[in-house]
Amino acid sequence: MAVIEIDDLSKSYRGVQALNGVSLRVERGEIFGIAGPNGAGKTTIVECASGLRRPDGGTVRVLGLNPHDDRRALLQRVGAQLQEAALPDGIKVGEALRMYASLYDHPADWRALMDEWDLTGRKGARFASLSGGWKQRLFIALALVGNPEVVLLDELTTGLDPDARRTTWGLIRAMRDRGVTVVLVTHFMDEAEALCDRMAIVGGGRVVAEGSPRDLIAEARTASLEEAYFALTGRN
Repeated sequence: MAVIEIDDLSKSYRGVQALNGVSLRVERGEIFGIAGPNGAGKTTIVECASGLRRPDGGTVRVLGLNPHDDRRALLQRVGAQLQEAALPDGIKVGEALRMYASLYDHPADWRALMDEWDLTGRKGARFASLSGGWKQRLFIALALVGNPEVVLLDELTTGLDPDARRTTWGLIRAMRDRGVTVVLVTHFMDEAEALCDRMAIVGGGRVVAEGSPRDLIAEARTASLEEAYFALTGRN
């Protein structure tokens, strides 16, 4: 069953076409990846899906709702960690989780989330003092504090060291294992291959290929997903 349905989506910024006829489906309970070069439209897709951007054309439905017109209702059912996510430097980990929990009608137990994501020992730590890996762990907990059915993650592991990236991958798998549908924007093909059940490769504002990592490798007749990505996006 599709929880996100996007049909013929278009969006321009000051005359520049960011999306041009994007269509895709995300099924319940999967990790769905969106990959592509910088400027391909990846972030615009998730911003339209989260209700932060109104499309110029086409339709977007998330859990059967219009993300822009029904944003209040969707905020209770969709979690997000978008590319520009940040918190005040002085806020403490426990304060952030408690504050976010207060925004939802039926929140998760934020104390239990701290335990689950190994944040209890940093409950009193201020955001500015956290390493990149611990900040991402906190952002994941914040994305889950509303008990969402769908979570949108935009370039979650950019800037992390290899150990922190691998740890974050485990957290993303744990989200899927608890029944949450995950949309993951990434430009790391090793990450996509390790995590994604299916994915869309975007180029020039369009979906140029869609399928499982194995399907995309077979379509491009290459030995790896990274080679398939370059072949399918027409980059050398």
